[in-house]
Amino acid sequence: MTAQPPEPSPRPAPPGELRASHDDREAVVEQLRDAAAEGRIDLDELDSRLEQALTSRTYAELAVLTADLPRVGSPRSMPPLVLKGGMHGASRGPGCWDVPGHVVARGGMGGVKLDFTRTRCRLAEVAVEAHGEMAGVTIVIPDSWAVDTTGMDPGIGGLKDRTTPDRLPGTPLIRLTGSGGMAGVVIRHPGRWERRKLRGNPA
Repeated sequence: MTAQPPEPSPRPAPPGELRASHDDREAVVEQLRDAAAEGRIDLDELDSRLEQALTSRTYAELAVLTADLPRVGSPRSMPPLVLKGGMHGASRGPGCWDVPGHVVARGGMGGVKLDFTRTRCRLAEVAVEAHGEMAGVTIVIPDSWAVDTTGMDPGIGGLKDRTTPDRLPGTPLIRLTGSGGMAGVVIRHPGRWERRKLRGNPA
């Protein structure tokens, strides 16, 4: 009896040909709606793409619908965050906000406080450009984060780095540049009062 040759094992489908799930389609629908709200596509195109998204069967079919759109929520696609102290000061945080790849803080006459505690950050590094100017800039980072200040010009006001080098794996590095100006720049971890407030308001 002649032995039959073994049947060839099925080849895995290319990634683009894998079947899309309901969640995959819903994620694309949300991205398309956000794009329309931002004025990237008009309402007629939105309707057309939504219809295609809901009937798409594979990843490749879904990818075509968002190929010309920035990735939703991608920190690299977010515009820089710019804080200007002006006459009355400015602040951001603490709280739950998305950290972009580039932040600019200008102390002006009123000062700026930039607090990264409890932020959502998916970047390995964040470029922070701080200019103390007349009233100074204060930056607060979580205990697990670290900072590189080698690109910073202390100016007349100086740079005070009160952080520890105990950076945990997978946490961001703040790469600080700019100038201390007249009033200086301070980067530190939360103080006693700030820690008390954080404990009293759990995330």
